[in-house]
Amino acid sequence: MIRTLAGALALVLFLLLGEAIVRWSGLPVPGSLVGMVLLLAALIAWGRTPPGLQAASTPLLRHLMLFFIPAVAGVMTQFALVADEWLPFLAACALGAALTLAVTALALRWSLRRFGQGPQ
Repeated sequence: MIRTLAGALALVLFLLLGEAIVRWSGLPVPGSLVGMVLLLAALIAWGRTPPGLQAASTPLLRHLMLFFIPAVAGVMTQFALVADEWLPFLAACALGAALTLAVTALALRWSLRRFGQGPQ
């Protein structure tokens, strides 16, 4: 229980650190994204996922789809704007999906080779 709380606290601290950096620097990116990049850097430096962080993040990852509901609802509230600008919106969606698919495939290929389960 204490490990899970420590992991949740670490997630919140990285989120707050990212928000603080964005506010201080004026970067035009979400603070949560900066916090996530900082968390990734910390995990790479650490070399493994701490048990508390794993315990706190596993339930969140199981219900990841729920985190997309506000974004979809936000798009639906801006339906008139999307209807006016449908072509750039469609192009951004298609390009984003293609880029996500390509990066995911490359990451999977790299991890399979790295951990010895794929073709060399």
